[in-house]
Amino acid sequence: MEGIYAFCVGLMTACGIFLTLRGRTFSVVVGLTLLSYAVNLFLFASGRLKLDGAAVLGMSEEYGDPLPQALVLTAIVIGFAMTAFAVILAMRARADLGNDHVDGRIPQTKEQARQKSGGQR
Repeated sequence: MEGIYAFCVGLMTACGIFLTLRGRTFSVVVGLTLLSYAVNLFLFASGRLKLDGAAVLGMSEEYGDPLPQALVLTAIVIGFAMTAFAVILAMRARADLGNDHVDGRIPQTKEQARQKSGGQR
């Protein structure tokens, strides 16, 4: 179970990094969200995965560690605030620049690059 869990966290991290490096602001926001989800899963796994651990002391012989749970709740709130800020920033950039690209410039197509260079191949 731990192997599958670690693979899923790694896959979410890789997808988040890939999307963060894209040229459009929407995919950057989705990539940051995936990265925050991967960090939340990593923090949750740091408290050791237990099947029948009680959340309250005295309810069973084994209990879940409350520190990773508190860290995950804090990370969820911070991740939500970061996502809301990134979405507002992307909307403002779209309104000011008129496009959705991260650097504000629309990439040239091959035809436009050929016309700019004088038609040479």
